[in-house]
Amino acid sequence: MGNNRKSKKNTTPKTGRERLFEIIQIGTRKDLLSTAFDMVLITIIILNILSLILESFDQLSFLGNFFEFLDIFSIIFFLIEYVLRLATADYLYPDKSKAGAVLAFIISFDGVIELLTILPFYYLSGFVVFRLLRVARIFRLFKINSTYDSFHVILSVFRDKISQIGASVMIILILMLASSLCMYSVEHEVQPEAFPNALSGLWWAATTIFTVGYGDVHPVTLMGKTIGIVVDFLAMAVVAIPTGIISAGFVEKSTALKRGQSSGDEKAGLITVTVGPENSYQGKEIGKIENKDDIDILVLIRDGVCAVPTRNIKVKSGDILVCRRND
Repeated sequence: MGNNRKSKKNTTPKTGRERLFEIIQIGTRKDLLSTAFDMVLITIIILNILSLILESFDQLSFLGNFFEFLDIFSIIFFLIEYVLRLATADYLYPDKSKAGAVLAFIISFDGVIELLTILPFYYLSGFVVFRLLRVARIFRLFKINSTYDSFHVILSVFRDKISQIGASVMIILILMLASSLCMYSVEHEVQPEAFPNALSGLWWAATTIFTVGYGDVHPVTLMGKTIGIVVDFLAMAVVAIPTGIISAGFVEKSTALKRGQSSGDEKAGLITVTVGPENSYQGKEIGKIENKDDIDILVLIRDGVCAVPTRNIKVKSGDILVCRRND
């Protein structure tokens, strides 16, 4: 019976659009065609960034025709890719209608970045400042790398620690404001041009707290210098807070990945689930699975590669999820 089910599944052919969708999405190690597409995309992005840099050198003006050809070729490639993504948007958003899926992709972050890589060429090419919008193509590198590599781990840490990081940033802002007010009160009469109002000391506070120390604005009175010393000491402690939070987050993610690479850690309260016909996880987003079953998915193992998943990643058949129940 199991063999009949397997043969029936294998006889279901994929449509051309479905296969096209797999190719233009982030490739896996087993899908060589999709991986090749990603490599071509990365190459074009890097060449475009290099051309924007090299165009600024007068000595390379003789390469102007090559830069123009590369720009036109890249825009055509990006335009074709954008059209293909619109044509296969219903596979990216299977719970929406075709029109709804297309609209969802257009207004998504990825869709906006895709569009910004094309529009500057057609409408803003005459303005040097607006041409820099084409640097937005570099976000494609982040998107390609966002599934398996360390960049994804960084985003995951920031997502998990956003409340603590936000609180530490608020403390830094409060220290900057307090420092500005104190410096204004003691330096205004002596340096009215440097500290004309209560907020004018924010620049001095920022350069002091973050140890930039440009020296263009500095206290000259004894009380002002004393305040500066106190702010320096406070800054060393305050600025170290978000660093410690992020470091702790990396340790947690690293521990979770190591557990995911092992066969399982029941003593740590972890559960390993293989996505397949026996459960309803296939094709669903990580965030929806976590909300539905009240679990935290710590590690996603796909094609033998461990990754820290984000909420919008859709699981596939054969994926292994390392989970922890929220008790």
